[in-house]
Amino acid sequence: MTYWIRLGAICFGLLIVSLIGWAVFLPASHPVLDRAGLLAPMRAVGLPIPDANNGSGGGPPFGRGGEVQVVAQEVANADADSRLVAIGTARALRGVTLTSEVAGTLENVAVASGDWVEAGSLIAELTVEAQQLALARAELALRDAQARADRVAQLRESGSATQVQIDEAELALNRATLDLRDAEFELRRRQIKAPISGWIGLIALEPGNQVTTSTELVRLDDRSKLLIDFDVPERFVGLIGVGDALQASPLSRPGDVLQGQVRATDARVDQGNRSLRIQGEIENEDDRLRPGMAFRVSVALPGERLPMVDPLAIQWDRDGAFVWALDDENKAQRIRVEIVQRRDDAVLLRADLQAGTIVVIEGVQNLRPGAEVSPREIIPAPQGEIVDDATIQASGSADQPESSPDI
Repeated sequence: MTYWIRLGAICFGLLIVSLIGWAVFLPASHPVLDRAGLLAPMRAVGLPIPDANNGSGGGPPFGRGGEVQVVAQEVANADADSRLVAIGTARALRGVTLTSEVAGTLENVAVASGDWVEAGSLIAELTVEAQQLALARAELALRDAQARADRVAQLRESGSATQVQIDEAELALNRATLDLRDAEFELRRRQIKAPISGWIGLIALEPGNQVTTSTELVRLDDRSKLLIDFDVPERFVGLIGVGDALQASPLSRPGDVLQGQVRATDARVDQGNRSLRIQGEIENEDDRLRPGMAFRVSVALPGERLPMVDPLAIQWDRDGAFVWALDDENKAQRIRVEIVQRRDDAVLLRADLQAGTIVVIEGVQNLRPGAEVSPREIIPAPQGEIVDDATIQASGSADQPESSPDI
């Protein structure tokens, strides 16, 4: 029996010590102790309990009548910035694969791998002996037909030529002219010329190789600009248009950020994967990039207007994030919030907060729902610059940055 009495006395003593420590070191406990009828007796026995009127005692000061003094800030509205991120593949602004129009033996390659050529420049030639002979015969036949036509014309003037002779001479001249043009055409077909200006790719063929009409002679690319094709889900149809700005970074060099724009959008959504093909364009003046490279492309999208507060206003409990907001009577209210976007000195929230609402950023440890608050300072609304955009990942894109929440 003595044991239980001793144990009860120890527990009672610990309770008394805890209440005294709570009252002395945590002024926020005073309203609770006062309602329990314990605060006045503690002061009556001479305990060093701080007076709520002078603000001493280790916590933020209290105002008149027990009002909690805090530092507060006005809520502002700002547009949330979101970006669509996708992976695309680059291709040259213009590119062609050169082949021969006819089969034959490669006689001459007039360029080297990596050369820049202008449109119309000679790239390669096939053997042309047979075509040159055909051209010579056609020229000879044309001269003969021309001479015959001249003789018939003279006879016609003297009235000695019949109409049949005249018609036959004109027909032979026309036929010879066409044969000459055909011989010249066959000769030109054995000369491969550049249809566009651009850079020559690697050349694997050598003079003497047999080529056919399907043999790839060389690849020619105009890569002064690169086109990047990427797909976006169909829900973004109408949000991205021609002329919209974009940023592109090579996956091999993520630190290089290139500015570009949307060049074109596909005319219809792919029914197989429900995506829309977008074509972007970036400059490549220094020729450091190549067609076929993979790029991480991001496009800014219109964002919704959201309340913006200082990060210090965000508090957490087991149910999630919240802020302390003041009502018209300067009483504290707990408002649940969802963090949408972070900026340099502000956070955009999805919450029941209006522009101009006052939220507490210092002194939150002394607040409870319904507590009377006396702001000793109200800071203007934050003007945060963007740090992390809300990033929307498109189909086929790379992994999201860890710091960017999903939308």
